Amino acid sequence: MQKYTILIVGGAGYIGSHMVKMLAKDGHRVIVLDNLSTGFAEAARFGEKLIVGDLADESLLDQLFTDYQFDAVMHFAAASLVDESMENPAKYYRNNVNNTLNLLDAMVKHQVLNFVFSSTAAIFGEPDYTPIDEGHPKNPINPYGASKLMIERMLEDYAAAYGLNSVSLRYFNACGADPEGELGERHDPETHLIPLLLQAASGRRESISIFGTDYPTPDGTCVRDYIHVVDLCDAHLKGMGAMLSGQLNRANAFNLGNGEGFTVREVIQSASDVVAADDKQIKVLDESRREGDPATLVATSKLANAVLSWHPAHPTLQGMIADAWRWEKGS
Repeated sequence: MQKYTILIVGGAGYIGSHMVKMLAKDGHRVIVLDNLSTGFAEAARFGEKLIVGDLADESLLDQLFTDYQFDAVMHFAAASLVDESMENPAKYYRNNVNNTLNLLDAMVKHQVLNFVFSSTAAIFGEPDYTPIDEGHPKNPINPYGASKLMIERMLEDYAAAYGLNSVSLRYFNACGADPEGELGERHDPETHLIPLLLQAASGRRESISIFGTDYPTPDGTCVRDYIHVVDLCDAHLKGMGAMLSGQLNRANAFNLGNGEGFTVREVIQSASDVVAADDKQIKVLDESRREGDPATLVATSKLANAVLSWHPAHPTLQGMIADAWRWEKGS
């Protein structure tokens, strides 16, 4: 297999660090750029070099693309908290949109024309139907989703004007951890359901709350998509490969989901089953609904299956949680 030189922006974060490890394990040369605002330097250790810097620094980007002959760029460096984006939209438009524009301009200047973008299913807003496919109307309801949609539109324009090839991957909930236990999820503050459950099991927090038990779903709790972080990285890898092989050009976008989703209670039950093997329990509190939580958010991956030959290798909820629990116990 041909070996490439890849720039991973945000490679010290949760998904980015798993991507760095996967690429390095395949023998590619991996350079990481991360400002470490939410990432951890040691998480990027599988790459050849970590450059601590920000996409706002245009001179740094120019020097970086001068020093290395990149074959492709992967971008994981977005701010991604919905609530924060409502309170501080300027941060999201500045970091997600302006800084990505700087990156794309550097790529075009140095003729690095293959880009994999970690987008989000939040670009769709409240779903008109589920599972959500690529043709679903795009109507984001928060600045986070709006900023990602702006970038996707920029990629379409850069493809038409400058020949930039791109693959945007839209998904809801990354979960799990490196099956070898070397990497995992560690946000501060933590907002994702599965790590919150496991922190309650390990004693790092007292309880976990269910926000709303009266939704029109099988058990009254919200339904969400979950995809193992390793499977997400595999989708990024396949997207990059499709561009570098000439299979894909211009701007492309794929939804990634399990097609069915899991209720909050199903996730809690699976987590309880996993931690019971270590004689741990999870205290659960029922609380009222949060504003803006749709009942069901589930995406279909049929297009990614067909075009990228992408199929999740870790489809079971219990398996995803077991990997995350291994990381939680060791972290």
